[in-house]
Amino acid sequence: MRIISGKYKGRHFDVPRTFKARPTTDFAKENLFNILNNIIDFEGCTALDLFAGTGSISLELLSRGCKEVTSVEMDSLHIGFLKKSSAKLGDENWRIIRDDVLRFLKRATQRYDIIFADPPYAMKELGEIPGMVMQSRILDNGGIFIFEHGKDYSFENHPHFFRHCSYGSVNFSFFKKGEE
Repeated sequence: MRIISGKYKGRHFDVPRTFKARPTTDFAKENLFNILNNIIDFEGCTALDLFAGTGSISLELLSRGCKEVTSVEMDSLHIGFLKKSSAKLGDENWRIIRDDVLRFLKRATQRYDIIFADPPYAMKELGEIPGMVMQSRILDNGGIFIFEHGKDYSFENHPHFFRHCSYGSVNFSFFKKGEE
């Protein structure tokens, strides 16, 4: 796994073969961040990476200048890898939390400018996650929520939906929090 752009561009992290998580492909990640570069100024943003897995998205957000990135992951092996990656990177702005994402969403109070979620595609609650995130009040006004999912889901009828992109088997749906 490598960081594509920003101050840590080119840094590599070796993901153990025993991982259940699948990092977002470089092709999909590069296209995602090309889109985000046109709608977000990463400098000074706070970001939340739900179902962080390998930390690929968290690392990219840190590299591009987010002032704080919080990664939430439940799997203990993944948490260990995230902490090892954090120590290797040495970036003080990365906060790693071991928690169940669905419980975290119910308790969280901090607000974020960018939220990214990449749940397991087979997760039974997958279709409910955009609603949970948008109702949780953790996305700041004007903030962007990016949801990675399989091709079997469409969120075009969600009131906060504004864009969908597909890169092979990887789909991203974008949601925006309006001013309240």
